[in-house]
Amino acid sequence: MAIELVPLCTIRIQLKPPIDVGTGPAGTRMILEVASAEFTGDRLAGELLGAAAADWSVLSGDGTGTIDARLTVRTADGATVFIQYNGRLDVSRGLQFPLTVYVTPRFETGDERYAWLNRIQAIGKGILSADLSLDYEWYEAR
Repeated sequence: MAIELVPLCTIRIQLKPPIDVGTGPAGTRMILEVASAEFTGDRLAGELLGAAAADWSVLSGDGTGTIDARLTVRTADGATVFIQYNGRLDVSRGLQFPLTVYVTPRFETGDERYAWLNRIQAIGKGILSADLSLDYEWYEAR
């Protein structure tokens, strides 16, 4: 049984400089607020809606980066979609850019045109650059 990857969208996210919370029980917490996000694709296209969007990342002592991101998108045709994704990145050699990021997005919407998003699991790969731009390719896993 093979996994089929169906293209969902590409995303360009611009992050703000991190807010360094410091090292706590989980590791070093950094909050990276999202300044902008643009989604392009035949199945999902839109842009960031509102300012409540960030990644609450944790960098552990073993070099594992854990992602916990949440944002809201307004699609090109006016639907509102909440997106939450978790993921990992390898920072065992420090924050040497570019960094490769792997994520598992989930979606929530009450808009019937996009109700199919509520039922899928997506996966994605991204590249985080030194200027804090983040370019993703997301796929629906089938």
